[in-house]
Amino acid sequence: MLSNPKEQEKLDPRVKRTRSLILTSFESLLAEKGFESISVQDVTDQAEINRATFYAHFADKYALLDYSISQMFMAEIDKRTLNVCSYSPDNLRNLILAVVEFLSSVHTGCAQPHQQFESLIEGTIKKEIFDLLSYWLRKSKTPVEIPVTVATWAIYGLASHYSHLKKRPALEKFVDEAYPLVAVNLEQFA
Repeated sequence: MLSNPKEQEKLDPRVKRTRSLILTSFESLLAEKGFESISVQDVTDQAEINRATFYAHFADKYALLDYSISQMFMAEIDKRTLNVCSYSPDNLRNLILAVVEFLSSVHTGCAQPHQQFESLIEGTIKKEIFDLLSYWLRKSKTPVEIPVTVATWAIYGLASHYSHLKKRPALEKFVDEAYPLVAVNLEQFA
């Protein structure tokens, strides 16, 4: 749907309010019962809207999940102002940290995480990481699609690994160890 903040600003206040109601209800239900158990009817009942209103905003619960994850992740990126800068070692390190923290919080905040749920999140987050890294390296004189793809998969894979560990090392230590594995793919293009 709309992951671009500029497009979001142009929305009618009523549309923003309705989407906010839907998102709040959805996030509450995710924490309570898990994605697979949630129906569109559950979301509409909790948000106190009708199904037609829901479908005016989202095609189905999968589109809602995609939008929700994208919005939450981009809010994390915006908070760290990573969306308005260019490639630097510090920015890359902060991106890795943001992805690890975000995935860890998603896995902690969702009741009964399931493989399908995780696959949907993976696609959304990897797209956002890819777009951000491509934006950072947009001035490169050589094609960056392959190194950005490799870096995207590395960042997401490392964050996923960390979020699933039963006994997690200190976050800063983990990011310090992960950073050179990702940076090696991008430094020559910066």
